[in-house]
Amino acid sequence: MMTLRKSQERGYADHGWLKSFHSFSFAGYYDEKHMGFGNLRVINEDRIAPGTGFGTHGHKDMEIISYVLEGNLAHKDSMGNVKGIPPGDVQRMSAGSGVQHSEFNHAEGQTTHFLQIWIEPNVKGIAPSYEQKTFNAGDKRGKLRLVASNDGAYGSVTLHADAKIFAGLINGSESASLMLHPARKTYVQLLTGALLVNGLLLDAGDAALLVSESQLQLTAGQDAEVLVFDLAA
Repeated sequence: MMTLRKSQERGYADHGWLKSFHSFSFAGYYDEKHMGFGNLRVINEDRIAPGTGFGTHGHKDMEIISYVLEGNLAHKDSMGNVKGIPPGDVQRMSAGSGVQHSEFNHAEGQTTHFLQIWIEPNVKGIAPSYEQKTFNAGDKRGKLRLVASNDGAYGSVTLHADAKIFAGLINGSESASLMLHPARKTYVQLLTGALLVNGLLLDAGDAALLVSESQLQLTAGQDAEVLVFDLAA
């Protein structure tokens, strides 16, 4: 079974300096029908205005992934990491027993557009940790590239969660497929462009939620950038 969630059905918050779409209930947005999907708890599509950002705040027992589409996300945390996250990089922060961090857009005249993703961990109270890796466009062109997994396979960042994340760039005649385990859940988030997902048309911001499916087919992309989540049920 596959369900389409249109972009405009998401929650939305406009704080002036921050414009954010919420796929699942978050902060002031609450929808009892969209509290998460499997162990995927948060997908926020954020746009941070130049010279602004999230001040220092804390997290605990959550796997937090940042995926930047435009601009650069400046990260600083209580573990001593001071990093810039550009498009093509995947950042993973395991909050574990507790971590403080901030995220800013220091670029003049350029919005930072990124996805903030939270996945529930399969172990709690661990020491917090940080990882960041680059996956260039060629790694993702016409395929689904594993960028995060519970075992760090194929050079992906390592999640302390029963989940995998794939990233792909699909355009024109390019296509990508993935075998699915029917006992798991699959979440497809289209970031840019348009794409057929098992024959169903998605536009930028749309998502497809798959349950009890055995295969994923991505075709007829129009400058499409996509994330695919393989999740515990």
